[in-house]
Amino acid sequence: MEYSGAPGAGKKGRITMKSVRPLLSLLVVFVMILAYGNASAGQFTIAIMQEEQGAGKKYRPLQKYLASKGIDFSFIAATNFSAAADMFASGKVDAMFSGSSVAGIFIMKDLATPLVRPVNTDGTSTYSAVIIAPKGSPKFSAKADYFKGKRVILTPLASSGEIYYHSIPNIKSAGATIEKAASHGAAIDALAAGKADVAIVKNRVWDRQKGKYPNLVLVGRDNEENPDSTLIVSNKADAQTVSKVKAALLALKGDMSPQTQEIRKEMDIQGYVETTKADFKHTMELLQRAGVSRSFNFVFQ
Repeated sequence: MEYSGAPGAGKKGRITMKSVRPLLSLLVVFVMILAYGNASAGQFTIAIMQEEQGAGKKYRPLQKYLASKGIDFSFIAATNFSAAADMFASGKVDAMFSGSSVAGIFIMKDLATPLVRPVNTDGTSTYSAVIIAPKGSPKFSAKADYFKGKRVILTPLASSGEIYYHSIPNIKSAGATIEKAASHGAAIDALAAGKADVAIVKNRVWDRQKGKYPNLVLVGRDNEENPDSTLIVSNKADAQTVSKVKAALLALKGDMSPQTQEIRKEMDIQGYVETTKADFKHTMELLQRAGVSRSFNFVFQ
């Protein structure tokens, strides 16, 4: 097939399909690149642990809010934190809501950067470890020998649990029996039921639930705090999308529209605040004292 050139152009003015095919191929590739770029800039994948069965439901209002801002927000399940780290390293996921110690480990491994964290309805956005024991127990001495021969219950990989315990100098010499609980609330329940002698838990959880346990008392605490439930983003995530997500989440606090007020109510938060590596100063100190390094595989030996 031939297309004639302008009248009088002659043979040299003719354009054939053979001559335009390379140009058409380049145009198709260019359009595909633009389409992919626009699609990837509007999508945001968040890793959740498989055992966190309620995580999807918990963040569903947020998913709706981000969709209204043109951000396609979806979840990808990870079998454990090690698998999530691999997802971050490969660029398979963009982000994860995380407790401070796990976030700190991802930062230490140079896999992620903190972005924002929620502000609770009471205005708090940080937490610390507290030590709980039956009424009449001695005060925590801040030394390893306090735990000697005791049964200690705590939450794995928590700055207000296992990480705090391992950060205590010479803690291995205590020879304590460690029991692990699925949550801070479960640890308090187990202590109240006599299944442990001491519990190390999150102060916010203890403050909310202590009225239910008249026979338990606070015997010690960590005097510094950690950022709570931070959204950490992969260092391989699309920068444009990350900026868009950050702006949308920070705007949530000041948005007085009925829809946004309902989202805040459902999530029981005031909004989000910007979070940086500087906010993890104490968390990183705990991790270092606990012997955690870049090679840590999310399990204490």
